[in-house]
Amino acid sequence: MAVDTTTTTTTTAPLHPEGCEAGGGEAVRPLLSGAPAVEEDEDLDVRYAPYARRDAYGPMGRGPLPALQVARLVFAAAVLLPLRLIAGVLLVIAYYLVCRVCTLFADVGEEGRPRLHGWRREAVLGAGRALSRAMLFVFGFYWIRVSDRSIPNAEDVPEDQSEELERPGAIVSNHVSYVDVLYHMSASSPSFVAKNSVSKLPLIGLISKCLGCIFVQRESKGSDSRGVSGM
Repeated sequence: MAVDTTTTTTTTAPLHPEGCEAGGGEAVRPLLSGAPAVEEDEDLDVRYAPYARRDAYGPMGRGPLPALQVARLVFAAAVLLPLRLIAGVLLVIAYYLVCRVCTLFADVGEEGRPRLHGWRREAVLGAGRALSRAMLFVFGFYWIRVSDRSIPNAEDVPEDQSEELERPGAIVSNHVSYVDVLYHMSASSPSFVAKNSVSKLPLIGLISKCLGCIFVQRESKGSDSRGVSGM
């Protein structure tokens, strides 16, 4: 039984460097036949409408500003911003002086951490609450709305659950800026967990030690267990 086989050869014309054939034909189509078409600007606007900004700065923050708004921003950047920075630095220096006075003749523990008791600790915490709230006011947080999700009627709480609510706890904050630190200082004056380099900062180092901060080394895995044990 004989089988007749025929071979066909095809020749391909060389392509133009820009993706077209040498004869100036059409551009080569993509290998994927189902490639999505380019979306129109209107379709993109509809799809991403929930994420677009609609405030004074326009859509996506790139809109034109009125002349009055531009004048206000220039005035704030030239006058109000330096004044707020100076006021913030003065408040930090004032709190540092309070901590320095309260640590005079006080016992010093490990890592140079002063041991504050009695009037010394009350003075540090009271000054911290007042000055941190003043700094929030300087930075433009004139009024902070607080929503309480605690149990409305304490008499309806079982005895075992009420004892559990009185136990010390931990505050977990998103910490997208340093403003949450100021707020927690003004509200409850907790002990923060901070990286070890904070203890070496000028002015802030002594303040953090007086607040009882727990310093951890982020690069060290063993530092996590020490931070948990410190809490």
